[in-house]
Amino acid sequence: MCGISGWLAFDHDLTKEQATVDAMTDTMAYRGPDARGTWVDRHVALGHRRLAVIDIEGGTQPMRVDTPNGPVVITYSGEVYNFTELREELRGHGHRFRTASDTEVVLRGYLEWGEALADRLNGMYAFAVWDSRHEKLVMIRDRMGIKPFYFYPTADGVLFGSEPKAILAHPMFKRVIDADGLAELLSLCKTPGHAIWSDMREVPPGRLVTVDRAGVRERTYWKLETREHTDDRDTTIAKIRELLDDIVRRQLVADVPQCVLLSGGLDSSSLTALSARELAAHGEKVRSFSVDFTGLADNFRPDSMRATPDSPYVHDVAGHVGSMHEDIVLPHTALTDPDARRAVLAAKDFPCGLADVDVPLYMLFKAIREHSTVALSGETADELFGGYPWFQDPVAQRAGIFPWMVPVLSEWAKTTNAKGLLNPDLVATSDLVTYIKDRYSEAVAGIEMLPGEDAHERRMRVMSHLHLTRFLPVLLDRKDRISMAVGLEVRVPYCDHRLVEYVYNTPWSMKSFDGREKSLLRAAAGDLLPRSVVDRLKSPFPSTQDARYAAGLQQMGRRLLSEPDHPVFQVVNRTSIDEMVKMDPATMPDAGREQLDRINDIATWLDMYQPEIRVS
Repeated sequence: MCGISGWLAFDHDLTKEQATVDAMTDTMAYRGPDARGTWVDRHVALGHRRLAVIDIEGGTQPMRVDTPNGPVVITYSGEVYNFTELREELRGHGHRFRTASDTEVVLRGYLEWGEALADRLNGMYAFAVWDSRHEKLVMIRDRMGIKPFYFYPTADGVLFGSEPKAILAHPMFKRVIDADGLAELLSLCKTPGHAIWSDMREVPPGRLVTVDRAGVRERTYWKLETREHTDDRDTTIAKIRELLDDIVRRQLVADVPQCVLLSGGLDSSSLTALSARELAAHGEKVRSFSVDFTGLADNFRPDSMRATPDSPYVHDVAGHVGSMHEDIVLPHTALTDPDARRAVLAAKDFPCGLADVDVPLYMLFKAIREHSTVALSGETADELFGGYPWFQDPVAQRAGIFPWMVPVLSEWAKTTNAKGLLNPDLVATSDLVTYIKDRYSEAVAGIEMLPGEDAHERRMRVMSHLHLTRFLPVLLDRKDRISMAVGLEVRVPYCDHRLVEYVYNTPWSMKSFDGREKSLLRAAAGDLLPRSVVDRLKSPFPSTQDARYAAGLQQMGRRLLSEPDHPVFQVVNRTSIDEMVKMDPATMPDAGREQLDRINDIATWLDMYQPEIRVS
């Protein structure tokens, strides 16, 4: 796993721009703490920061192959899990390899198959290839969008990077956020191809972008397609288990220490059990980590989202599979630690997450990095198998908005300030509601239906598709950015495109055959798990219930109110903050805490990034 950056400029001599190339590359330092490299030619410059995972000595980048018609050079981030098969195939075509890295397989795969290489890759990746033979830059991102990739078209080429900060480091780029960017920032979804910065774009998942003297062109090499599912239930369960076995086996390949993130839920517990079985066949034991908060298990209070604490289930799984397990226990003060919150914002380039999730993730990953370089995580199982409570909610199914917004808006309505959260002037000049509805309509319009599907199956296909293409990207981006901020590579087995294609097209009646969430996953992996975990209801990432966390957020809010000219008041209604800081922290609703959390993050992010907001 690494960080990449680059600059293509047909009208400039980039050999004179080494300082700018270095500045762009060095913004990716934490993504690649093990090595740094740049390759600069007259019109193109490529940068790379490396986190060494496979072929520690031989995978140095940018990597170059000289051809009779000029060099072909790659800067690459990610992992290709079928690289050994591709390498053997390429050897059959006469290629000779100098390293054991998957980077060289991808580079030589491009030499052999050109842009059609993308169709052959199984993995998570974002890479750029400069092909001097045709004077073109080819940028390719993985099918599910696991690895981030941004670009900024210029008058004579393009700037690109794993993260926006690589582009922000270039003096040519202006830090402007327009109305659409602000709406994207404040919404609870991720629109493919969009970035919050004006004129910056994201390479969409499953997309290939080519830049040459004729300009910028995009081509889709993969999308989530609708197909008829013909397997019966038993065959489907067996196929899912077969895929999971293969996926975990492939994703446990690394030349560095590995572990599994364990929450005690069905998703992570299944991965832990599958990993334990695979490693045991090689005489090894799986290592697992979980996050918890001081006193949470002893003082846990069930709520609408979390019926049980994670800790008992985590230990059930660890004991059942024999993992070498460690709990990372955090005090409530960790969530309001200003250095940790700023580190998370710097990692994400984006202010609108939830610090009570993001900061513990950061602390967890930081602790794990002392022992492991690679971790397997359970993202995508809920989106793929139908794990969220609102999948079962008829209101959410028919809401006409992104379904995950239904419970959020319901909770927000319980706070007195819900409708007045945003600055009234901003509300008058930017229509956030219309933006979200338009993005919803665009997303639904692109979903293919099967002939003969009944109304309920069609609704559930829409639900599944929206979660995989608009909600999941938010979670994948968060996991990648925060993990890479400490140099930890997180792999997501449930994102394997073979599994996604297969399960997505399984009818909802089969996905919920036992009347519960994630029926198929429970049936496919339940035999490996303790009964307590098989029977456990879905529970999200743990959050502190300590009232002192809410009190800490209120103190941060009071500091904002003491700065009447703070730019956050361009976005947020001052009255809403005033109302929230006066609440009793012991009884503050979750929605109020989340809103105050977001406001504090927006304020800190504005201080850090100093954007110009143009919404009129």
